[in-house]
Amino acid sequence: MKIIILGAGQVGGTLAEHLASEANDITVVDTDGDRLRDLGDRLDIRTVQGRASFPTVLRQAGADDADMLVAVTNSDETNMVACQVAYTLFHTPTKIARVRESAYLTRAGLFDNEAIPVDVLISPEQVVTHYIKRLIEHPGALQVIDFAEGKAQLVAVKAYYGGPLVGQQLRQIRAHMPNVDTRVAAIFRRDRPILPQGDTVIEADDEVFFIAAKAHIRAVMGELRRIDETNKRVVIAGGGQIGERLAEAIESRYQVKIIEMNPARCRHLSDTLESTVVLQGSASDRDLMLEENIAEADIFLALTNDDEANIMSSLLAKRLGARKVMTIINNPAYVDLVQGGEIDIAISPQLATIGTLLAHVRRGDIVSVHSLRRGAAEAIEAIAHGDSKSSKVIGKAIEDIALPPGTTIGAIIRDEEVLIAHDDTVIEAGDHVILFVVDKKYIRDVEKLFHVGLSFF
Repeated sequence: MKIIILGAGQVGGTLAEHLASEANDITVVDTDGDRLRDLGDRLDIRTVQGRASFPTVLRQAGADDADMLVAVTNSDETNMVACQVAYTLFHTPTKIARVRESAYLTRAGLFDNEAIPVDVLISPEQVVTHYIKRLIEHPGALQVIDFAEGKAQLVAVKAYYGGPLVGQQLRQIRAHMPNVDTRVAAIFRRDRPILPQGDTVIEADDEVFFIAAKAHIRAVMGELRRIDETNKRVVIAGGGQIGERLAEAIESRYQVKIIEMNPARCRHLSDTLESTVVLQGSASDRDLMLEENIAEADIFLALTNDDEANIMSSLLAKRLGARKVMTIINNPAYVDLVQGGEIDIAISPQLATIGTLLAHVRRGDIVSVHSLRRGAAEAIEAIAHGDSKSSKVIGKAIEDIALPPGTTIGAIIRDEEVLIAHDDTVIEAGDHVILFVVDKKYIRDVEKLFHVGLSFF
């Protein structure tokens, strides 16, 4: 696939890295020559220096015959204009734009071919807000991912000493929970992936990814670790777009406080939010944190745009007694450094956004793509189309499907029913199939499984 990526920042660069490794023809456009040289040295891609919305620059990047344009510069307006130019002059089939400003996102009818021709809108703030909300709803989870509109969920937890299944084989799950069907899709042990088998023994500190119907998630979590207390009190550092949206989404169910430095922003938050308590000040102010009883907080969330400020305020909150600390980290190099120590969960907006983008770039009927363990692996939701003659998967039992190495099928959603995958499960047309790929070089082979062909060769 020939793809033009506008913007060589964190999202554009990470997306280029993902796609270049999958044999796509990638061109990246940016005004920053140093960034482009760095990307060009590391990846097998073309680069073009210039303004992303200029017709001459887009033509130079190959817009005449591009299959897709992905506009992820730091400017909403540049992204929108670039999509307009690509549609009007080059008839680019698929145009994806990152748009952050809610003033654009809330206007019905703005993004269609009669107005601004954007086929897919990506809002990082919406994606990250949803991601954090899921983590708040599932105490003890490191990652929570919805499939088939929430009918099934994939949850990552760290196995703790004292959990009923720690030290036992995976096949014991069925004996422990005869009324709950679940499947362990992947295990990461000391940062290395382990493909789970029935005789795999769960060890303390393993990161275990399991899938189950939404109603069974909490029961399975209890087998792997002590169930954390329900969250009630949430403190948010940073009243920007993510902080405001998150408070708005959870304030009816939790006691929420926002700490924000900017007085004007504090006034806006006070006028907009209903029950959230808004405090002006710095989350790195020890006296303020003590005064606001941070030791009684179930969750402290550092959501400012400043990585260092987020890290320092999180360390302070944890030291003063906050039960769980989550931190937004924009620099991917910091994420692995800080997670798992004083900071319980480090959230990368780039990786959360990349998953949304990849779902629209993958071949075959791919509904959603999610990065696992900061991009180390992927969970994919694909729809099986065709019949037993035109499809490589329909009418076959899972044990008879030639899955690429390191790939497992975790579950199938058929209409309203969640079927946990077993060797004798047969895939039918229209099934939503949840796959896990621990080695991303096989992504293309997974996509090919869900291509509908005229016949087999």
